[in-house]
Amino acid sequence: MNRSLKLGVNIDHVATLRQARGTVYPDTLEAAQACARAGAVSITVHLREDRRHIQDTDVYHLSKQSPLPINLEMANAEEIIQIALDIKPAEICLVPEKRQELTTEGGLDVIGNFQALEKTVKRLQGNGSVVSLFVEPDVKTLEACAKTGARVVELHTGSFCDAADPAKAEIRLEKLITGAQCAHSLGLQVNAGHGINLDNISGILNVPHLDTLNIGHSIIARAIFQGLENAVREMLAAMSEYEL
Repeated sequence: MNRSLKLGVNIDHVATLRQARGTVYPDTLEAAQACARAGAVSITVHLREDRRHIQDTDVYHLSKQSPLPINLEMANAEEIIQIALDIKPAEICLVPEKRQELTTEGGLDVIGNFQALEKTVKRLQGNGSVVSLFVEPDVKTLEACAKTGARVVELHTGSFCDAADPAKAEIRLEKLITGAQCAHSLGLQVNAGHGINLDNISGILNVPHLDTLNIGHSIIARAIFQGLENAVREMLAAMSEYEL
């Protein structure tokens, strides 16, 4: 059955460019507007504890002015939880976070941190946001996700996308397929993201039950040469062959 696979654009690295020089540009709201014009369905911003790119002012400004719903990526940290409760984004994706990492590495340890995550999911969803958990495509982890009360999982696609060996990539893709099937059977909405680009997206399109792909770095990188609207449209065109 044909269906439309949705695209959420992570605009963190628009802010990265701004923070590199301490300027007021490029503007994250302008980026959100360009993504909306190009056909994206949401904007992802990761308010990290170290504030390396997205700032508090970005999330507050976007929460009031963005033409697209906001997917707020965040660690399970009380300071950030309070901001999330204040701005009430449409969706919140809880992710692991380490200060030394270049970007999010791996999925949440839902089993090991079950009670803390369950409490946060309840708080955030009780405040009107849909909560997603960023996880590896592991059956026991996905079962724990469902038990927290979260409505969505975002499968970590980085291991597949970064695999240089085709044999390893195939094994990791099979895990994504099995994970998506499991999540769907548990009644969870299935999103996916991390490391997806125009070269590897054909593999991702083999994963069933996908609702939304959240893609950032590769789109912003393409935007340097193509412009942001064109880069978003280019990715949407690559996604257009998806079948459930």
